Amino acid sequence: MIPGYSMATLPGFVGRELGASDWETVDQARIDRFAECTGDRQWIHVDVERARRESPFGAPVAHGYLTLSLVAPLAMGLGIIPADALAGLNYGLDKVRFLAPVKAGARVRSRVTVLGAEPQNGGRVLLKLGCTLEIDGESKPALVAEMLCMLIGKQDGRR
Repeated sequence: MIPGYSMATLPGFVGRELGASDWETVDQARIDRFAECTGDRQWIHVDVERARRESPFGAPVAHGYLTLSLVAPLAMGLGIIPADALAGLNYGLDKVRFLAPVKAGARVRSRVTVLGAEPQNGGRVLLKLGCTLEIDGESKPALVAEMLCMLIGKQDGRR
């Protein structure tokens, strides 16, 4: 819960950092499951021994889209959907840059800043968040992304 954070106060949070999520481990089992789900079984992700021998990173690395998929749930853990919102829907991304690989076993977290809060029709708010996926012990983040979330306000007594 973010103190003072609500549908009505969102514009006052523009430019403010909401905080950093808890650390999340990206282990080889998660990388393997992602490869299975997506069909992306490139050796740099799933062949541990070959990645140790031949990869420029010295270890298997997570898929870029796996790391990107962590941004939303980590941000949700911070409480980006105000308690007085009916729902928050994924509205897309404005910009994503993959800056550093996430090696198998690394821990990541998302640092989130409110970049915009634009009122929409029907009591909705388009929330734009700057998300930086940090890698524990690394100076360079895994990625930066501008995430869009359509917040649906509670209307007509709906809960």
